[in-house]
Amino acid sequence: QVQLVESGGGLVQAGGSLRLSCAASGRTFSSYAMGWFRQAPGKEREFVAAINWSGGITYYADSVKGRFTISRDNIKNTVYLQMNSLKPEDTAVYYCAADYDYHTVVRGNGALDAWGQGTLVTVSS
Repeated sequence: QVQLVESGGGLVQAGGSLRLSCAASGRTFSSYAMGWFRQAPGKEREFVAAINWSGGITYYADSVKGRFTISRDNIKNTVYLQMNSLKPEDTAVYYCAADYDYHTVVRGNGALDAWGQGTLVTVSS
């Protein structure tokens, strides 16, 4: 099973940018679809973005479309989330997740194969 470690969170002003990284262990990373999710204080976890095993297919929540970009490097075993034009409502703990099935990642409401520990993003107004 793949293990995931996120990094890159921090404090940023509204309108700024951050890039999150999620490093995966294991030799089967390229077999997994990957996703980013977030959970704001007092709210349920929500889907942010997904990418298929090759990187050729991506999908975004409407709330981040046009501002966030998900990408992956299967040589470095890493998935990224580039976040631009950040808003205070983007403040949350961001988690990466992995599953062999891309549609499971997109739905995000089932038991995915692996989750990271999360990284906090705080956007100040």
